[in-house]
Amino acid sequence: MVFRGRTVLTFLLLGMFASSILTLTIVEPGGGLAERKSTAAAAVKPAPAGGLSAEDLNKLSTTYELIQSKYLDEVDHDKLMNGAIHGMVGALEDPFTSYMDSQEAKQFEDTINSSFQGIGAEVSLESGRVTIVSPIKGSPAEKSGLRANDVILTVNGETLDSLTLTQAVMKIRGPKGSQAKLGILRGTASEAIEVIVVRDDIPVETVFGEMVTDAIGKIEIRQFSTNTAVRFKEELDHLNGKGMKSLIIDVRNNPGGLLPVVVEIAENFTPKGKTVLQIEDRNGRRAPTLSEAKKAPQQLPVAVLINKGSASASEILAGLFKDTGTGKLVGETTFGKGTVQVTFEEEMGDGSNIKMTTYKWLTPNGTWIHKKGIEPDVAVEQPAFYQVMPFSKKLTLQPDMNNDDVKSLQVMLEGLGYDPGRTDGYFGTQTAEALKAYQKGGNFAQTAEADVALQEKLEADVVARMKDPKNDGQLNEAIKLLSR
Repeated sequence: MVFRGRTVLTFLLLGMFASSILTLTIVEPGGGLAERKSTAAAAVKPAPAGGLSAEDLNKLSTTYELIQSKYLDEVDHDKLMNGAIHGMVGALEDPFTSYMDSQEAKQFEDTINSSFQGIGAEVSLESGRVTIVSPIKGSPAEKSGLRANDVILTVNGETLDSLTLTQAVMKIRGPKGSQAKLGILRGTASEAIEVIVVRDDIPVETVFGEMVTDAIGKIEIRQFSTNTAVRFKEELDHLNGKGMKSLIIDVRNNPGGLLPVVVEIAENFTPKGKTVLQIEDRNGRRAPTLSEAKKAPQQLPVAVLINKGSASASEILAGLFKDTGTGKLVGETTFGKGTVQVTFEEEMGDGSNIKMTTYKWLTPNGTWIHKKGIEPDVAVEQPAFYQVMPFSKKLTLQPDMNNDDVKSLQVMLEGLGYDPGRTDGYFGTQTAEALKAYQKGGNFAQTAEADVALQEKLEADVVARMKDPKNDGQLNEAIKLLSR
């Protein structure tokens, strides 16, 4: 495929880092990212574009003129044009195809270049609802308790219904330090709660390495950004220098990133000429992207930590290890993002951009993981308190109440080592006794009631417990696996 101008081959991630859209991307020279030659890019050619008949053009022109001349209120020309394009794109009913006006396209470019502020979560449009794919580790979204599959219904009291994904993202976007009051619906909850997220700079550092035992190293990849492959190699060399005998790669809650980056990381474990992934066009023609490794791959036992927030580029890496048998996957089934988008900016000619699904990506063995995800070799679910919903903080919780906040109270108490007797949302006698035991341990009055201050303390204690590696069942299982 010949890339023209700013045409970009993207494995879409719809990342809401700074409420923008992050993509797994190949860009022509001059576009800010190093070009990577790909047999897939060379082999897959775009289908010829269809044309509009004179009748089609007349119908569109007539509609435009009728609105301009007959509609009750005067309508802006650009608004009509953007609406027409949004309508055509929306007719595809594809959550990963979208139109961006010039302002939205600028945000897109900023995000690709890792310059963003916001809440730090990736989103997609599922059944017309803005749904979180994954919060970035360490981001405001994660710190506020947002989780994969949470649905964002409102932002600062404004509904997101009927908005395109980019329009919804614009609502969530805002300067560092400002608040985004999000109406969140999680799982089977009967009503939404408000979660306040303070926007911030999203961490640019994407790779963190450490030795978790004398022989096992761990490298956490939070997203695949411009410098991630270089940092990964630095951490790999550093851990090798410390005597690492086996490696854990953690891509949990990693929404993806840039295509050349994930391929470059994969080359540390893939011999030159071997397939990293495949691309398939609308006619079923497939072409591989091959490793261009400059030296022999690492010969280490590898475990890859995955969960439902591992998407796109993370799934490419996980799929490589699974198909080649060079590593074991530990955790939960991944998100399932297996389509490829191309963005057309130069073709639009005015700074706007259309991002359109044009290909599938497949694992080295030809598996399409879209909407299915990749299953782990060793399935491990985290304790329930890792997924608990934050309190709505509207009421003091008292015995005989029955609601979602009480259910969160019970899950938190259980996670902190107190037995509430049940986790179905009914505030019974045993829940009251568990709460009083917690209050006693924290030097609170033993009232068997949870006011807002106590709810905030419970949330803080649960977050601290989640951050303690001793409670990370998936990490500990990977350590056991590699220790054998």
